[in-house]
Amino acid sequence: MTVPRQDIDSAHPSWHGAQMDFSQSMSYGDYLDLDHLLSAQHPLSTEHNEMLFIIQHQTSELWMKLMLHELLAARGCIQRDQVEPALKMLARVSRIMEQLLQSWAVLSTLTPSEYSQFRHYLGSSSGFQSHQYRQIEFVLGNKNASLVAPHVHHPERRKAVEDALNAPSLYDEVLMLLARRGFQISPQRIARDWTQPTQYDESVEAAWLRVYADPNACWDLYALAEKLVDVEDAFRQWRFRHLTTVERIIGFKRGTGGTAGVSYLRKMLEVVLFPELWRMRTAL
Repeated sequence: MTVPRQDIDSAHPSWHGAQMDFSQSMSYGDYLDLDHLLSAQHPLSTEHNEMLFIIQHQTSELWMKLMLHELLAARGCIQRDQVEPALKMLARVSRIMEQLLQSWAVLSTLTPSEYSQFRHYLGSSSGFQSHQYRQIEFVLGNKNASLVAPHVHHPERRKAVEDALNAPSLYDEVLMLLARRGFQISPQRIARDWTQPTQYDESVEAAWLRVYADPNACWDLYALAEKLVDVEDAFRQWRFRHLTTVERIIGFKRGTGGTAGVSYLRKMLEVVLFPELWRMRTAL
């Protein structure tokens, strides 16, 4: 039975103490701008499963927005020698990656037959073109100037990606912190070209070996190193689950954006973000 409108309008203004009238104040939906958020899904086909594909990628972009927020703040803290706040931010980044990892489990319910019904509507659009993902990779040190190109048509996105390319990575800032603390980091490593990807440096491994040899002497640096390893560990798992989901849904087809698909994603698994933190474990 439908409740008459006048009965709703004249209802008691409280339900177990909850505010019921929002004609003069901000509601939950107002604060989160849900009208815009929930109307941002625009399937191009009539296929039922396209909504899953859109929402999975949109929510991933929201999580990546938060990840960038935390990574950039953590980098700023390291620049200011504020290690403890950065630890909390990096812990949150790892948890965000766990959320992104689990999102692939939802997308993997999409079968090859279902995806093929609307894949052609995507045209050349691809997650490879995510400017937020590219910024995350650059902030984490996996730099590649050629990957700015997909964003040149959009000045704001291009600037964001170029800024991430040209700035020291999070790890670069950590190594400059080590140098400020008296660890002997090679001058070439500290004054390197920030647009280049992170490369292994023997002096950096030696510095981390000193930290790990006596954690109590510089506990904050030891904790920071482990948080970085947590982040890379989570990032590797996220990438691997991406690879597995793509192979499950499209096999070895080329990606919609032109990449080789699974073989490209498999190659990306070989990237090491913080090489000295992994290599020095063998020498301990």
